[in-house]
Amino acid sequence: MSLEAKTEQSAIITQTISHPKESKFKDGLSILLMNKAAMVGAIIILFYILIAIFAPLLAPYDPYDIKLENKLLPPSADHLMGTDDKGRDILSRILYGSRLSMGIGITAVIFGAFFGIIFGLIAGYYGKWIDSTIMRIMDILLAFPGILLALAIISALGPGLMNVTIAVGVYSIPLFARIVRGSTLEVKRLEYIDAIRSLGANDGTIIFKHILPNILSPIIVQGTLRLATVILSAAGLSFLGLGAQPPSPEWGTMLSNGRDFLFSAPYIAIFPGLAISILVLGFNIFGDGLRDAFDPRMKK
Repeated sequence: MSLEAKTEQSAIITQTISHPKESKFKDGLSILLMNKAAMVGAIIILFYILIAIFAPLLAPYDPYDIKLENKLLPPSADHLMGTDDKGRDILSRILYGSRLSMGIGITAVIFGAFFGIIFGLIAGYYGKWIDSTIMRIMDILLAFPGILLALAIISALGPGLMNVTIAVGVYSIPLFARIVRGSTLEVKRLEYIDAIRSLGANDGTIIFKHILPNILSPIIVQGTLRLATVILSAAGLSFLGLGAQPPSPEWGTMLSNGRDFLFSAPYIAIFPGLAISILVLGFNIFGDGLRDAFDPRMKK
């Protein structure tokens, strides 16, 4: 086959691929925009993103400023959410804490997605013993409850923000790997993949240019839903003293500090708990909307 013929065939294949993909995206976006619950979730997420970005402008006080003369003040005009046992303004600490909690969640999901996508693509595309080896390793990781695996990793690495991010990120790897592998197995059997291979494209080009872009929908859906779980897990680990350490305004750490004052000053624990709950709810309902709109397995 001449070079001109190959070029023409490649253009036809690319055109055939792109139009259905654009149509599916537009259809999915329309379904998502009509989903009121998903839009509420999107608004919640956007709200938290904005307060994380503008926390220094919104916070009325320094979140680390200790004033023992103001300790355990109830909510008032001066301190809308009260103060903790060291006189620090709870509202300011929650605003700054949004940066930490969302930062941990996003970083951990990106970490898990990166390695999960690589392993899933390799396993699904090459198959045979490579597939079996990779997926058995993923099965071993999945055999452990997420929180126990994270505890084991933190026990080895030690407490801290970076280590808790790695710990919850590692458990996300097999979840992404299984989804990517299944989607890769479906796409690589399609006729256009054989056509692209017949044009002389190498494995790297086929995997990253033609397979990966066509399996992004379930990856994005899983990533959004996973964010809620990761943020909740990271807060739980910080609550146990294995994540962010005092005086960090991370929400799990604030909850841990507030448990000693549940009867005398319950607001110390209530407000960080509400911040976590609302954010997790936002990611969950927005992720459900994304799944309904873009995951073809959810469509009848």
